Amino acid sequence: AKEDEHMKVIGLLSGTSVDGIDAALVEISHSVGEHGPTFNVHQIAGKTVPWDTARKEIIFKTFTDNSTTSELCRANHSLGEAFGDAALELIQDSGVAKEDIALIGNHGQTVWHDVTQDGRVTSTLQIGDESVVSNRTGITTIGDFRVADVAAGGKGAPLIAMMDHLLLKPKGTDSWRAVQNIGGIGNVTFLPSSSSGVEPIAFDTGPGNMIIDWAAAKISGGALEYDRGGDLARQGVPNPSVVEAMLADPYYSMDPPKTTGRELFGHQYSAQWWERCKQAAMGDHDIIATFTEVTARSIALACKWCPGRLGDMVVGGGGGQNGYLMDRLREQLRVVLGHDVKVVGHEEHGLDSNMKEAVLFALLAYMTLHGLPGNVPACTGARAPTLLGKIAPGKNYTALIRQCALPFLLPAASGWPSWWPASGSSG
Repeated sequence: AKEDEHMKVIGLLSGTSVDGIDAALVEISHSVGEHGPTFNVHQIAGKTVPWDTARKEIIFKTFTDNSTTSELCRANHSLGEAFGDAALELIQDSGVAKEDIALIGNHGQTVWHDVTQDGRVTSTLQIGDESVVSNRTGITTIGDFRVADVAAGGKGAPLIAMMDHLLLKPKGTDSWRAVQNIGGIGNVTFLPSSSSGVEPIAFDTGPGNMIIDWAAAKISGGALEYDRGGDLARQGVPNPSVVEAMLADPYYSMDPPKTTGRELFGHQYSAQWWERCKQAAMGDHDIIATFTEVTARSIALACKWCPGRLGDMVVGGGGGQNGYLMDRLREQLRVVLGHDVKVVGHEEHGLDSNMKEAVLFALLAYMTLHGLPGNVPACTGARAPTLLGKIAPGKNYTALIRQCALPFLLPAASGWPSWWPASGSSG
């Protein structure tokens, strides 16, 4: 196997909850052998930079049809400046010299993911332009990852499946592993054992923290942005009939691969169900407990799509910090699947639960630079493995290309996964 020299890469992301910019600095290397590439990913530093009030208001306005073209244009540039500043802040905090950072992977902020009623994704838009980031930092930046997958017939999500496949495959067991992210939206990757050769499966499970966060803000008059530890929900009792009514949404019965977002499960959705609950004379704490139960049960029901016996679940994202949600998830898994499922955090596997998606976009940027496709077609529905993202050259671009050119554009060996083509192929 031939091994690449270690490369320091920053990953940037603002998720559907719009809590802030997650920024992770990681060191990555990979080797190429007869069974495909093996990656080493080590997180050096990570932090969340909260959005300032003005930019947060701008972001939420872009989620609606009330945003004008000029406002969207200005937001794209302004958010690019913010992502660049977050990268610089992380570099300063880490103590690593800026000259030692080779690359930035910038997901940006999703403002619209256009999903038709039959589940097709026609287009997707993330703002916070990579050219602004590269200009502000001087570091070559790769961004706009989802568009390439959508252009190849995919859903543009969940892209996390690639990182889950590379770093979290279960070993020494015939059981499958679920890797569940609970951000604003929940998404799951079902991983077969590392020796099986079977393709992973991934899709969005439905709302994650989004509806719970909305209810927490409603109950507190805006004082709370989320239900810390599930303390509010723990004071209530879920309404089973409302839970089942909410889970009757057609999205849940659609076959994977599938994706969803704020367009379906955003503020309007939460407000409508809040009013229906109030008409049924439910108290505030019962409503947030019901919303929490919907998230827990939707995740458990999604596990019925797992092709084999589910042995354990690795949970990441902010939802993993909600103790009440985790308790309800364990119970719902037992009820739906008929057996106990071990639920743990990413930390048990050496990963930072809170920085996982930021690490993902560092990894995807690294893969694109090395000519490796970053999507998993079985998970996104794309026609073929595809190189993801657009490259915005920084001051280090020429040296970077000289460093990465050609060494890993090797033919695929027979032992590589059938869905992953030779390095350098974009399908």
